[in-house]
Amino acid sequence: MVPWHRLNGRTWWTLGLICLASFLVMGHAAFAANTKKSAPDLGPAMRFVVVRSSAPGCEPTCPEWISAEGSIEAGTPALFKRTLKVLGGRKLPVVMNSPGGNVEAALALGRLIRKNKLDVAVGKTRFIGCQPGVKICKENDGKGARYFGSPVAGGAICNSACPLMFAGGIRRVVGQWAYLGVHQITTTYFRTKLQYRTTYRVVRGKKKILSKKIVGRKNAGSYKTYEMSKPVEKRLAAYLKEMGVGQGVLDTMKSTPASSIRQLAPYDMLQTKLVTSLDAVDLLTTATLCNTDPVAANCREIAAPAGEVVAYAKPAPAASVERETVQRTDVGDMRFVLVRGRSSLCDPNCPEWISAEGTISAQTPQRLRQLLETMGDRRLPVVINSPGGDVLGALATGRLIRERKLDVAVARTDFIGCEPDKADCTAEDGIYVGLTIDASGECGAACPIMLAGGVRRLVGPRAPLTVHSIGLEQPVKTYFKDMAVEPGLLAAMQSVPASRHRQLEPEMMLKVGLTTGLESVDEFTGPTICKSEPMPENCRVVSTSEVQAEVPVKL
Repeated sequence: MVPWHRLNGRTWWTLGLICLASFLVMGHAAFAANTKKSAPDLGPAMRFVVVRSSAPGCEPTCPEWISAEGSIEAGTPALFKRTLKVLGGRKLPVVMNSPGGNVEAALALGRLIRKNKLDVAVGKTRFIGCQPGVKICKENDGKGARYFGSPVAGGAICNSACPLMFAGGIRRVVGQWAYLGVHQITTTYFRTKLQYRTTYRVVRGKKKILSKKIVGRKNAGSYKTYEMSKPVEKRLAAYLKEMGVGQGVLDTMKSTPASSIRQLAPYDMLQTKLVTSLDAVDLLTTATLCNTDPVAANCREIAAPAGEVVAYAKPAPAASVERETVQRTDVGDMRFVLVRGRSSLCDPNCPEWISAEGTISAQTPQRLRQLLETMGDRRLPVVINSPGGDVLGALATGRLIRERKLDVAVARTDFIGCEPDKADCTAEDGIYVGLTIDASGECGAACPIMLAGGVRRLVGPRAPLTVHSIGLEQPVKTYFKDMAVEPGLLAAMQSVPASRHRQLEPEMMLKVGLTTGLESVDEFTGPTICKSEPMPENCRVVSTSEVQAEVPVKL
């Protein structure tokens, strides 16, 4: 000990030079979708690459997206920030395929996605030419992009911690062929043995610590818990609420053991707002996004290299005849079938509707009339998905819809189990089972004419409705007047050449009277509408045995 003497000579101090002490302390807790005693092998770490669509005919303006594939690790958010910095503010959707990983990193990624206002989808990217990870690849040199490919939903997954990252998206879609699953969070606690060097003084018999410094650190093992602690639950609940996702997602995580995984059904994801619509990755990446006016934000034009002639696909010239000439050959004539919704939220009392899909032809009004005659006095809403077609056929079909006082909405019907176009498919009592998806539907060219015949007319904010010049001006003008649609709609149609398409905004459709509200098709076909008072006319109760006999939901 070293004596210290104060100037007044009354008090003696003692200084302890070194005191070594060892303590066993609890280090940080790591949260993961880990279900084993040791860290599981989730495969390669997540990598981010910008991909340009390889769809035939989309050049020179094609959609692009960020492919995010692999396990989420602690350093993944930093890699994502780097990718966003390179993009310089461009808003590209994130197409993710991940088994999960680090929860803290997933939360950070979700917040980055929300901060940058990006859309997300679960999907894989099939690359054409250069593949990510190949260091030397010159196959795409001179094409304006390093990676080209096409997105697919089949076989894609977003499990464990991945849904937390997914929740950050503005628009969030999974699709029935992709897999999104959750389970209980695994928390790993790490023990660390620390050795300190403490310097102190003894003043009047009492120790006064002057400094404390760690001089040794040793790993003392770890242990895991497979139940969500209250602090972790509180943090996750706050995050999901911040992202606008319902409590049901967290409840499902808590109720699913860490040793298994629970796939969320499409309607469950929609009800908890984990997804914003029942669409697939095509909603954000299809080449037709770049054919609208204005084009989607993730479309980019690449000019052909100087001196090089590129045979880009060009639209066919406008038809010289009065009737609209249908240019799409991949869509058959419109067919009408009866459909019943299928969900645990509505059984045994579920909504039913008429699915109208395909190209409008001269025979379309008669086909609808034949179906209506089999229904007696029942009035079901018509769910339209059509690229357009014959103008006179659309006029006649619209008048028939108004005559029968039917409601109309734009959406696609996804059939479950049995599809009308399949030769080996026979619907039970003539009624198919399905779901409506507004963002995957379309209504273009002559289709808005048919839509205008509805009593209530809905086009959801994610359902594309496009117009262009179609001829037969006087009959269309008279028809719109009869349907109480303002002249502004016809003016909008006439302002766009037949070789182009203009997508109408929801507010404009409401202003000119084409739509009667800003709601989506769920207003007519959502699984909970049959619980409202008064109950909609298109709801029908079936026995429990009938419900159980139906084809199970395909996930």
